[in-house]
Amino acid sequence: MRLSGRILTPEGWREGSLALDGERLGALREEGAPGGPLLVPGFIDLHVHGGDGADVMDGPEGTARVAAFHLRHGTTSLCPTTITRPAQELTAVVEACAQIPDDPSRARLLGVHLEGPFLNEERRGAQPAFTRLPDPELTAAWLAAGPVAVVTLAPELEGAESLIRQLRAAGVRVSLGHSACSYAQAAAGFAAGASGVTHLFNAMSGLRHRRPGLAAAALDPGLEGAEERFHELILDTHHVDPALFRIAHRAARLCLVTDAIRAAGRGEGPSELGGQAIEVKDGRAVLPDGTLAGSLLTMDRAFGNAVDAGLSVAEVSELLSANPARALSRDDIGRLVPGAYADVVELDPDDLSLRRVWRSGVSHPG
Repeated sequence: MRLSGRILTPEGWREGSLALDGERLGALREEGAPGGPLLVPGFIDLHVHGGDGADVMDGPEGTARVAAFHLRHGTTSLCPTTITRPAQELTAVVEACAQIPDDPSRARLLGVHLEGPFLNEERRGAQPAFTRLPDPELTAAWLAAGPVAVVTLAPELEGAESLIRQLRAAGVRVSLGHSACSYAQAAAGFAAGASGVTHLFNAMSGLRHRRPGLAAAALDPGLEGAEERFHELILDTHHVDPALFRIAHRAARLCLVTDAIRAAGRGEGPSELGGQAIEVKDGRAVLPDGTLAGSLLTMDRAFGNAVDAGLSVAEVSELLSANPARALSRDDIGRLVPGAYADVVELDPDDLSLRRVWRSGVSHPG
């Protein structure tokens, strides 16, 4: 089978057709006929809690439902993301992820993103009150229980730098977040092996001109290794203003994420996050005190928001596909090249709406 249109390759746009050899991509055949749909790599979400009424904390069935929902919005691979809860509940999520079979009817699971519990209580945002200090033995138990791809932690906590080195040695991406750290503490966390930040600007020390914090360190091109780090950003127009997104895009390498919760894809009204009551209204999910509680975003909407902010389709694709793949050191996803997984998103060339998604060569309507 071949897909025809305007194809976004690592070398730029090509007119032609792309072979699907089973679950992998075959050769690109360039043809001179212009027109047709835009074909871009499948989206990769490094940070997603839920959607369609389900949450990864619900168990295997919940995670599978989340992955199926987000596939319909162009996400072909994702990291099911936990909320800070008691240790045994997090263990159950990691174990469940190991037991869920791969299925092209839902997004590919890349390993759990443990968002906590090693977070600063002062900056836990919508995270429940189960934060704790870094624990190497507990962390080792989670790594033994199943696939862990990402761990978010606050670098200023006692034992954080040692834990960062432990995780990096195990091949786990460490993302700094939910933190009140100073610029120096952030720099130390990066030097220890952290390779980015979680939802840039949100739930972290910021850009104060006399007291820079984690956000400033993330955007500083002068920090050693800055060009190798990738930072999450939630572009739902509520978490980060488009102007600040444009600034961040010019300063650092970004990965757009949804941080979606179970209410994504549902209407307004009451919902839940980590055992906490939330309310969905006017496109926002909030705790009773007004704190933003994750988002209602899907990756196709993030794509549109980034284009609306002034980026080209090719630039946006990098933020939703190539950069997340690089952040996880994966070369088999996030790009349209022979031998990579046949994960493709077809976009309407006029309004950029999502028409169809291929996951491992299997077609799904958008």
